[in-house]
Amino acid sequence: MIEQLPKLRKSFLLITAFLLASLHTTAANRDSLALTPPMGFMTWNKYKEDINEQLIRQIADKMAADGYAEAGYKYIFIDDAWQGGRDKRNNIIPDPKKFPSGMKALADYVHSKGLLLGIYSDAAQLTCAGYTASYGFEEQDAKTFAEWGIDYLKYDYCHAPSDSAVAHKRYKKMADALQNSGRKIALGVCEWGQLNPEMWARQAGGSLWRVSYDVRDMWKDIVKQGGMGIIDIINITEPLYKYAGPGYWLDMDMLVVGLDGKGGPSSDLGGVGCTYTEYQTQMSMWCMFASPLAVSHDILNENAETRRILLNKEIIAINQDALGEAAHRVDFPSACRVYLRKLSGNRQAIAIMNPSDAPQRVQLPLSILGNAKEYNFRDVWEHKTTRQRKAWQGTLQPHETKVFTVTTR
Repeated sequence: MIEQLPKLRKSFLLITAFLLASLHTTAANRDSLALTPPMGFMTWNKYKEDINEQLIRQIADKMAADGYAEAGYKYIFIDDAWQGGRDKRNNIIPDPKKFPSGMKALADYVHSKGLLLGIYSDAAQLTCAGYTASYGFEEQDAKTFAEWGIDYLKYDYCHAPSDSAVAHKRYKKMADALQNSGRKIALGVCEWGQLNPEMWARQAGGSLWRVSYDVRDMWKDIVKQGGMGIIDIINITEPLYKYAGPGYWLDMDMLVVGLDGKGGPSSDLGGVGCTYTEYQTQMSMWCMFASPLAVSHDILNENAETRRILLNKEIIAINQDALGEAAHRVDFPSACRVYLRKLSGNRQAIAIMNPSDAPQRVQLPLSILGNAKEYNFRDVWEHKTTRQRKAWQGTLQPHETKVFTVTTR
């Protein structure tokens, strides 16, 4: 037996190398499904379980006709509560009252508008809201989703074991099933960041993964009941920037822009609503960190200020930049924070955020950008370009973020 150890070790190394190569190949193949962060409308925050095919068609019409599709919001993400159980052959089916025409007909309609359709399930037997989920039926459900014409799967983790290795295994099983389904379906890992998905979610086949518990319609968690405000999620995401890239993204959860504290899940756990300065900061930092952008407000009855924030093509261009780098924080002795993001075309984006509750005067030395003598600063919210030489100076209101794209002169 002893003399066979070198051969056994060699075999072990070869098998290990093969498995690692297989994992990297799977990750690389699935990376191509979301080369830029997915953008779209998600049903949960506004509608929760009150969804149906007529509503989805209305949203598709609105997105196609009223600027959202043109701005890059290509997905409609149907969240929890669409399920109607399983048929006699254990095929998962939509609720026949909510979706009487079936999911394939709905997907065909959404596709006819130039949009894509996402759907929801869970890596357990039941979803978070208690509906039929996919654990144990991964291959069957993936093929069903493919037959329907689904383009994206949000895969939750309620009622599943709180163990990183188990989570990795369950997500990889679904990713492999999607890979074998005959259709390109991106996978959103919705494990809430508690089991360090940045270390394994991409290898498991995820195109993106949540970094936190669910976002609430608030600036900051002050009730301490588990809800996540805008600044709370920024703080969690900040050290994770190295884990994002083309095809694998840090998902900071839905945009709460325009919800205005009007109820729904986002109003739980302290979600009393935000100012539009705070909503603009959410859009700014989600774009700087290259997070997916899932709007979740009443898109059928929105106000002008909400549209101004969500349809700003200059901030969206930062989010969708092909280089795919997330912003990192720069050391700066101030109550304000400074973030830099490298962009394609030898450009940079810079965000200056005031997380404090008081106005802050800022004088930012341009040496943090490089050694050029002069820079063009394009304010993506004011849509104005100025020349800056030694320092940028300005005052930020409480919770305000200014964002610039920067080029050398």
